Amino acid sequence: MNIQMVDLKGQYDKIKSDVDQAIQHVIDTTAFINGPQVKSFSSELAHYLGAKHVITCGNGTDALQIALMALGLKQGDEVIVPCFTYVATVEVIALLNLTPVLVEVDPDTFNVTAELIEQAITPRTKAIVPVHLFGQSADMGPIMEVARKHNLFVVEDTAQAIGADYTFDNKTKKSGTIGDIGCTSFFPSKNLGCYGDGGALYTDNDELAALIRKIANHGQAKKYHHEVVGVNSRLDTLQAAILSVKLKQLDQYCDARRTAADYYDKNLADLDWLQTPARQQNSTHVFHQYTLKLADSEDRNLLKEHLASQGIPSMVYYPIPVHLQEAFSRPEYVQGSFPISEKLCGQVLSLPIHTEMSEDQQDFIIAAIKTFRK
Repeated sequence: MNIQMVDLKGQYDKIKSDVDQAIQHVIDTTAFINGPQVKSFSSELAHYLGAKHVITCGNGTDALQIALMALGLKQGDEVIVPCFTYVATVEVIALLNLTPVLVEVDPDTFNVTAELIEQAITPRTKAIVPVHLFGQSADMGPIMEVARKHNLFVVEDTAQAIGADYTFDNKTKKSGTIGDIGCTSFFPSKNLGCYGDGGALYTDNDELAALIRKIANHGQAKKYHHEVVGVNSRLDTLQAAILSVKLKQLDQYCDARRTAADYYDKNLADLDWLQTPARQQNSTHVFHQYTLKLADSEDRNLLKEHLASQGIPSMVYYPIPVHLQEAFSRPEYVQGSFPISEKLCGQVLSLPIHTEMSEDQQDFIIAAIKTFRK
């Protein structure tokens, strides 16, 4: 049985004619950079998200960097960020000569909490970057209360949770549209992925939106008039055209992933040596990853090898916490500094999940997991 972590070919086959037509139109018009499809996709995504402004860029890491550049932070300003995350979230903070302040995550949802954030705030703290890990929103209501209380910016890293709904204060908003700026990635394996690199920022703040546009375009609003120091980060027209096609399918894609996750949940529930993904009550989960947490007594790598022996891929997100990465080492960061993140890095294992999964494929995976301890 051919099982993949993400079946992009199967997904493409279902929308092939629309995608091919969109690509061909860009080629025929040769508007490869900043073609009309970029503007139309930005508008479509803004409408989908309920955001006032969507500004596209080259990739998700660029989106995070541009967001922080737009906030006017100064060298040494502190930015709070989870320890259990992909390195890009922390990388851009360091690149801008800001100080990343790592915090623990909740051991079940894997997301930062308002309580953990508030414990890390100092007079030099200027921003918070909550990461909506694996497909569900961090608990943004309390996080926004802490941010308002301490006059802090909030930049949401929603690269893994586009399409997730978060409910608070009797209203529902899409992940990434709650803080000052939301950032996402269109990397091919993402829930809304293009066929190359791409990213976007969203905000309801007119001034921030104007500044973000300048920064992403060499610091200029008018050609050859460079008002601020910027970067060159843009979404290719071909990718925008593809994303317009796929955006129409995003809710269906999210539903398919949830259906697959429900099936895993139901059929793995009787295994007391692993924990299926926790679902936060006030956030939907779009399951960018379906991530198990193994009991302390289990060897995650042995399970991974067992699955691989039967042709089943699995992935570890992430094997090393940020504070133990050489690039971000500090004297105060030692083994044991962030015990929850360190423990998770040895416990978690992500199973295949995607929009094209069949129950037959899942039954094969589930059977393999259940034979691991027989």
